[in-house]
Parts: sequence; structure tokens; C-alpha cells
Amino acid sequence: MTIEALALFVQILAYILLIAIFIRVIFSWIAFDPGNPLYTVIHEITEPILAPIRQFMPRMGLDLSPLVASMLLIFIARAAATALA
Repeated sequence: MTIEALALFVQILAYILLIAIFIRVIFSWIAFDPGNPLYTVIHEITEPILAPIRQFMPRMGLDLSPLVASMLLIFIARAAATALA
């Protein structure tokens, strides 16, 4: 596997995770049914990313872990894009 293929894989994975986090945030705004299979899949995909971030963030009334995770994923995707250039 070449470095370009690995960088492209990382970039695509980062964008997929970013979309999944965005969908999870939308679900939280519209009170989506947690028993729904789509909600379960999105939760299973995003929780391994969001849970460690929550451990290091101060407790506030608003969960900002999706914002922090999104910024990290954008940074990772841009770093991978730089490797492709």
C-alpha cells in the first residue's frame, strides 16, 4: 500500500466520521427515537470517538465533544490531503 492510498483512506474515513457526528448532533436536536436502528448505528460509530473527548473536557451544561471531535477530524483530513498534494 502506497502512502497516497493510505492518505486517501484516512481522508475518506475522517469525512465519513465527520458526517456521522453531524447526523448524531441533528438526532439530538430533533429528539430521535434511541430505539431506532439508524440511531443505534450512528451511536455505535461515533461513541468511540466522543467518549474519550468527554473524559478530558470540563463538565458543562452543553456537550461540546462533537465540536472538538469535528475540529480534530477536519485537521486529520487536511493533513491527509497535504500528504496527497
